[in-house]
Amino acid sequence: MIAADRLIIAVPTNHCLVAAIEAAGLKWVCDLRSEISAVCKSIQAKGIIFAVGRSELFLLDGVRVNETTSKENPYVPPGMPPQDLSGRTTSYLEFWLIWLMYIPVVLQLLLRSVWHRSLTLPLIANPAVPLSGMVGVQKSAVFDAAGAFDRDWILPWRIYSKTNAPIPEQAADVAALIDAAGFKFPVVGKPDIGCRGAGVKLIGNRTELEAYLSEFPVEGEIQFQRLSQWGAEVGVFYVRHSHTERGEITSLTLKYAPYVVGDGFSTLAELAAADPRAGGLQHPYGERRKAKWELLIPAGEPYRRLFSASHSRGAVFRDAAALISEELLAALDQIFADIPSYHYGRLDIKFKDIGILRSGRDFHIIEINGASSESINICYRNASLGQALRTLLQQYHTLFKLGSANRTLGLEPLGLKTLFSA
Repeated sequence: MIAADRLIIAVPTNHCLVAAIEAAGLKWVCDLRSEISAVCKSIQAKGIIFAVGRSELFLLDGVRVNETTSKENPYVPPGMPPQDLSGRTTSYLEFWLIWLMYIPVVLQLLLRSVWHRSLTLPLIANPAVPLSGMVGVQKSAVFDAAGAFDRDWILPWRIYSKTNAPIPEQAADVAALIDAAGFKFPVVGKPDIGCRGAGVKLIGNRTELEAYLSEFPVEGEIQFQRLSQWGAEVGVFYVRHSHTERGEITSLTLKYAPYVVGDGFSTLAELAAADPRAGGLQHPYGERRKAKWELLIPAGEPYRRLFSASHSRGAVFRDAAALISEELLAALDQIFADIPSYHYGRLDIKFKDIGILRSGRDFHIIEINGASSESINICYRNASLGQALRTLLQQYHTLFKLGSANRTLGLEPLGLKTLFSA
């Protein structure tokens, strides 16, 4: 039973806001009937809250009745489990300087290099790709090493090297390239050598493509990839030792891109400021969306603030090791069996539904990262500093172990000159 002094208002998007307010018996607090957003803000300032949406119900004294998203239950793409908002807003290592985060790792590397009599053993952990995918390696190098079976799992891609030709001509060449590959706009553009989401953008048309190309230096290698129809994303870390047929999924981490949900009258800046995480993290969010701060998001519409689901770009990572399954491991065993001598790395995956992913079906590979990749559960907000550092140290222990095993099989560690020239 709702108290008599609480009036409920339901305003579907296809109805007139003015008529709905008047029908509810409310008085106008200003004469800006033509300026709907201004009216909404004025009413809200009086302590009255309502919504324009798909029959979402709000109590006018501010108590939500039937809200699909909230601060406690933020929007997630279809197929993703709900976010876990318990604990800290950010993780210990999430925004550390990289060199600071890796000081313990460097100390461990020096000790293990003395023990193994080689500093470069990790560079032969994955003989399938140059330098095991450690530094300066093209993203497409791993894709190129994959066999026909894996091509069905990897989203189609093409590589383009920027030239001195006029940008419109190059855009036409890229459009023809992706058309011949069987995919069209929107496409994902990313540097073929890069990390932490830098330079990754969704390109919707030829104009946006020209702007994207203009940002790259001449001879810069760009990977264009088909956009997955699924928005849910996960990072899966996989290790298989050379003496075993089966591998191991050492971590599974859900990647939540930052969203806000419009209310019909608040700007993007206001919605972001009200978000428990985004409100305190304007440095990864703000500058990239500065031009759109005054954008009004329609009520009930989810708005993805950043395309790249990288923690350094503002994405939220959730440790989901409990969701690792035998069926998913079996699928990854088959995939990595089609990349000869590839033993260690992280798959970035788009998937339809978490339950179906656990059965080893309906997912796309968007990247296969090598020896330098991180087990991204270290950026889970509730991971302790000790857990995160132990995970990093265990990764490099594993790399030395894999490299040592490959050395016994006849592979020679690379010289330091090769490492430093990479």
